[in-house]
Amino acid sequence: MHITDEDNPRLPYLRDKTSKLTTSPGCYIMKDSTGKIIYIGKAKNLRNRVSSYFRKWQDHLPKVWKMVSNVNDYDFIVTDSEFEALVLECSLIKLHTPKYNILLKDDKGYSYIKVTDEPYPRLQAVLQKSDDNAEYIGPYTSSFAVKQAVEEANKVFKLPTCTRVFPRDIGKARPCLNFHIKRCMGVCTGEFTQEDYRRTVEQAVDYIRNGSAQSVERLTAEMERAAEDLEFELAARLRDRIAAIKKAAESQKIIDETVPDCDIIAVSANSEVAAASVIMYRGGRLMDKADYYLGDLDESGAMLEQFVLSFYAMKDSAPKNIVLEEEPDNREMLEQYLREKYGHAIYITVPKKGHMLRLSTLAKSNANEYISVRVGRTGREVAGLEELAKALGMTRPPRFIECYDISNLASSDMVAGMVVFENGRPCKKRYKRFSIKTVAEQNDYACMAEVIERRFRNYFEKTDEGFATLPDLILLDGGNGHVNTIAPVLKRLDIDVPLYGLVKDDRHRTRAIATGDGEISIVKSRAAFDLVTAIQDEVHRVAITYQRSKRKKSSFALSLTAVKGVGEKKAAKLITAYRTKEALKNAGLEEIMKTAGVNESTARELMDIIEEL
Repeated sequence: MHITDEDNPRLPYLRDKTSKLTTSPGCYIMKDSTGKIIYIGKAKNLRNRVSSYFRKWQDHLPKVWKMVSNVNDYDFIVTDSEFEALVLECSLIKLHTPKYNILLKDDKGYSYIKVTDEPYPRLQAVLQKSDDNAEYIGPYTSSFAVKQAVEEANKVFKLPTCTRVFPRDIGKARPCLNFHIKRCMGVCTGEFTQEDYRRTVEQAVDYIRNGSAQSVERLTAEMERAAEDLEFELAARLRDRIAAIKKAAESQKIIDETVPDCDIIAVSANSEVAAASVIMYRGGRLMDKADYYLGDLDESGAMLEQFVLSFYAMKDSAPKNIVLEEEPDNREMLEQYLREKYGHAIYITVPKKGHMLRLSTLAKSNANEYISVRVGRTGREVAGLEELAKALGMTRPPRFIECYDISNLASSDMVAGMVVFENGRPCKKRYKRFSIKTVAEQNDYACMAEVIERRFRNYFEKTDEGFATLPDLILLDGGNGHVNTIAPVLKRLDIDVPLYGLVKDDRHRTRAIATGDGEISIVKSRAAFDLVTAIQDEVHRVAITYQRSKRKKSSFALSLTAVKGVGEKKAAKLITAYRTKEALKNAGLEEIMKTAGVNESTARELMDIIEEL
């Protein structure tokens, strides 16, 4: 969004003040008309950084645009180094809590794992302890981790999660689905004694307390003793339990002794707002997970840096390892700040492969799901837009995507379809269809140029509300040739919108994105690939449906012009008035005469032709 003097009449004064500003590092403190501090930032070069906010026609993200629109004046503090500016920035933000800085609240409660006090105990995730003689494990700061741990233990040890009460309901009904799909041991069948069941619960609790490695070690010893005592049935059950734990350890992310103490942080954004998710591992287990709404979208590197600083400002301790999904601004300074704050070595890493990358993906998935709830979209849609923006080098996910496709049969009935996706979903009220007017022979490039010209001429002329909004991304159903044809058209019209083509393979499936001088593969970015494929399929459907509709009308009209005295215009009047063959067949002689403007004899000939169609 461009910032102009109309948006903020104080901009000329602010530009003049900034032109005299020092080039030293330091902090700048933005204030509104009441003198309230609304934003605090740091800079390596104060003049360059502050002037970037106030330049004429400077393009800003919505969050920055809102802030700059409300700036009445600013103060600044010069420091000896950029690192000192970072430390000062953190201190000032904590003191003043400015509106446009990332501000987090740490208001988490506690959760417990409950082992119920009954003949056949159950494992449950609860938010508080009760005076009921049950055993409580905890407290844990993360309800997420507690729920995941209970679900994992119930699954691995096949403990019942149904509403039946034991021993009251043993043998009274057939086992439920969980038993048949091997998710429950089947206490209701009566095949397990109370002693066997309680031993299994104890093993599940040991698994939760100590992790999979120690559980396997203890169960293996029990299995060997059972075999030595010739209790082969018990030994077989323990063997299966050990196998289930090992299998769970391969994929589950709750208890994993190979993961060092670390915080794994990911930020997700749609076209306007952002959220962050932090997954915390301590002692080889997922100890906590926290989600934070960050508000209006900012530049990704700066937003990630601000979040890290705000998050650890609330914490009394930090692990040795902090895992991020991408490089933040000033990583080395962040590490130095955190090391000095906590008094021990801290390393920020960005994994590119392996187990830590999978955990980073898990954090990203949680952030996607959290923001999807806030914006009313699925996590898949949020991820698709973000992956697409990243692949195309866009600063933020596109809100409005327009896609165009040409459809024709040789050189007849040449048409185009335009579809619009808003925040990853079809916005059918903005769809448009075009009949090609200036191209006489089949030429997809020329047809596409005509359509793009007409679409954006309508944008400037404001004649149609459907054309009133500029898209954030333009996609063409075609390769580099289409992109190189349309790019000059957009430049001539002064339309500054990213433009790409959609390339298909021999089976007419999406293969890559054309840039004009090459291709970008998105096959590995599954969510982006699915989104682009959906857009390409939809625009093809719209274009070809319109082309077939026009072809039917053209064929119908051609039949009517076989009658002497009936030309294309009179045939068009009849088709427009009656729309379908059936409606035209039901029309009376006088109606045909009046609509087409013909005499009785010609109308009768028309009726004979219509009956034969």
